[in-house]
Amino acid sequence: MFGDSIRRLDLDEAKRLPFIRQPVFLLFLMAFAMPIAFATWSALLNNFVIEAAGFTGVEIGWLHTVREIPGFLAIGVIFLIIFVREQVLGLISLILLGAATALTAYFPQFGGILMLTLLSSIGFHYYETVNQSLQLQWIDKAKAPQTLGWLTAAGSFASLIAYGLLVLTWKTLDLSYEFVYLTAGGITVLIALFCLVYFPQFETPNPQNKTMVLRKRYWLYYALQFVSGARRQIFVVFAAFMMVERFGFEVHEVTALFLINYVANMIFAPLIGRAIGVYGERRMLIVEYVGLTLVFLAYGGIYYFGWGVVLAASLYVVNHLFFSMAFALKTYFQKIADPADIAPTAAVAFTINHIAAVFLPVVLGYMWINSPASVFVAAACMAVTSLVLSMLIPRHPEPGHETIFARFKPAPAE
Repeated sequence: MFGDSIRRLDLDEAKRLPFIRQPVFLLFLMAFAMPIAFATWSALLNNFVIEAAGFTGVEIGWLHTVREIPGFLAIGVIFLIIFVREQVLGLISLILLGAATALTAYFPQFGGILMLTLLSSIGFHYYETVNQSLQLQWIDKAKAPQTLGWLTAAGSFASLIAYGLLVLTWKTLDLSYEFVYLTAGGITVLIALFCLVYFPQFETPNPQNKTMVLRKRYWLYYALQFVSGARRQIFVVFAAFMMVERFGFEVHEVTALFLINYVANMIFAPLIGRAIGVYGERRMLIVEYVGLTLVFLAYGGIYYFGWGVVLAASLYVVNHLFFSMAFALKTYFQKIADPADIAPTAAVAFTINHIAAVFLPVVLGYMWINSPASVFVAAACMAVTSLVLSMLIPRHPEPGHETIFARFKPAPAE
């Protein structure tokens, strides 16, 4: 369809293309396509598994453990990019996510739900791994915080459309799970196929290492990823589940809550990107982790003190806003990384991020049955750990100055 002369372009050549053919626009389309499937899957999940398969906290814990296994195995991306270009792998992964989402409601048994969840999760986690790598390779460091903020806003806009349509039509048109999952997953597949055909293959100036990279000087980034993955699992698995189980939220009510989240993200994500550029990763991550600590403690208070649904819903929105600051961790790594390490380290970081995620949902699922509040207290403890670690980030991170301890290193000999 397109001549070979424009099918492979380096980033400098790509700047001469119309904006709608440039790498950043591809990133925006991918950021838009992924949440259409994933946000719809998430919005319907808790009601679907409770109504269709009678899930309790134990089953939902097992489901999310299965969902996180591909994240733990994201290191496999390093092997795949030996044979498949990152850009192509990302779009194939997006197609798998959409296709698995489209079929979800046609297998409403425990085993079927787990199998489709596994397939969609492979697509989601491999897409996210490659997408993070491409973002850090294709976006200039000086523009990264602001651009990542806009990409986050684009994903929020896609989620807003999906959730808005669900709120407006779920009861009005008496929609079925089959129809909604099939439509959302199908749209994601179509956008990904369009991107495969429409965009040239973009060549980055720094060829990526295609072996596993573990560097001592990245230790703080690895530690922050590990704790972040453990803490985030508690929110992803149990916060929305609580809204359904404790407060009896229906599909359109859960979706309305998600809708508010993404309106807030659309507004604040670009502002957060700008703030990261002005104040630095250290300060913004400290703000995030202090806020998350207080939010998780308040979640526990819902059970200890019987606080009501309005507070629970408000905490859910505030929690999402604090999570939207998390791309400061990406820009921190971009500043300290060897450019050739970005792809393999993205894969390693995703695996580290999901170490706890593989076993934590099951363990906490059993804990949830006895004491839901203790699950959120554990999350608050993890947020405090992240807070302590974030204080080790220097104001201006760079290679050789990855942590505040760099000042104590002996000066190189003359």
